[in-house]
Amino acid sequence: MPDIDKLRREIDALDDELAKLLDKRAGLAMEIGKLKQGSPAYRPEREAEILRRVSSKILPKERLVAVFREIISACRGLEEAIRVSYLGPEGTFSEQAVRKHFGRAVEALAVPSVDEAFRRCEAGAVQFTVVPVENSTEGVVGRTLDLLLATPLRICAEIELRVQQNLLAKGALKDVRRVYSHAQSLAQCAAWVAQHLPAAERIPVASNAEAAQRAAQEPGAAAIAGEAAAERYGLQVLAKSIEDAANNTTRFLVLGELDPAPTGNDRTSLVMSAENKPGAVHALLTPLAEHKVSMTRIESRPARSRSALWEYMFFIDLEGHQKDARVAKALAELRGKAPFLKVLGSYPVALKGN
Repeated sequence: MPDIDKLRREIDALDDELAKLLDKRAGLAMEIGKLKQGSPAYRPEREAEILRRVSSKILPKERLVAVFREIISACRGLEEAIRVSYLGPEGTFSEQAVRKHFGRAVEALAVPSVDEAFRRCEAGAVQFTVVPVENSTEGVVGRTLDLLLATPLRICAEIELRVQQNLLAKGALKDVRRVYSHAQSLAQCAAWVAQHLPAAERIPVASNAEAAQRAAQEPGAAAIAGEAAAERYGLQVLAKSIEDAANNTTRFLVLGELDPAPTGNDRTSLVMSAENKPGAVHALLTPLAEHKVSMTRIESRPARSRSALWEYMFFIDLEGHQKDARVAKALAELRGKAPFLKVLGSYPVALKGN
């Protein structure tokens, strides 16, 4: 088959050229690392700029982005060894989010709780932590919001992960008597479980990976988790994509000590309180409207202080960077009106579908 052999030789030549170009890119990254003189190798605004810019006439954007994420990760690893904590154990969607955003050239540290993920980063044991903040069907992760209120860490990036839930077990579907999963995952698959396993007990656990561990050890048990957990814990995928919403997506935050520069497509997150009186919230939102700053999300949480019964904290996402003129003016006015205001960070908007 001479035509195929000729094409394969062309591919081999291109692979050799790609390897040389990657070596050159790695060398340039190392030179930049020397010039930075101790500045962080991970710059989310720079990486977002690269990933938005790359394009292909043949490869789908999401696949091209996946390739470039790993190239960036490998080159970044030559500048600095990066450690990232996440809600474990291994095999969780949080781990998938870490790998999707940072690539394989980082050390991912699984911890038993979101609280511990924050603590490891605050103590300097890792440079960054990745935590879930909201799901498109089940809403916010309350514990993450509560911890954001007190942490000195800042949001420096966000990740959107398409979540595909699967039923995993060692036995057959007819033998399943208990279903383990994280409470959010159980809720995301409630209709499917009610239809196919109406008599099964639904048991919430700390993570989907823990659910997979239990399903691997207990006869009659199943787990709702990702396919990575099935591979890691030796389970069969009894049913794929059992989530009730086809576009089920979880948003994660990357927290650290960075303040990314503006990219032109950014989001600013903040939390503020309002006085317990009529019109207080409207008064706080007025500066946003006056300066034409779009609000993409608002979420209220009860204030944790015993002296603040029936008072609430408001978590808000804005379009734009806190250094953008309109956002900066709106924030300056808000600081004069809100009893409490904390900017949680400004960061690049996650690439959709990647």
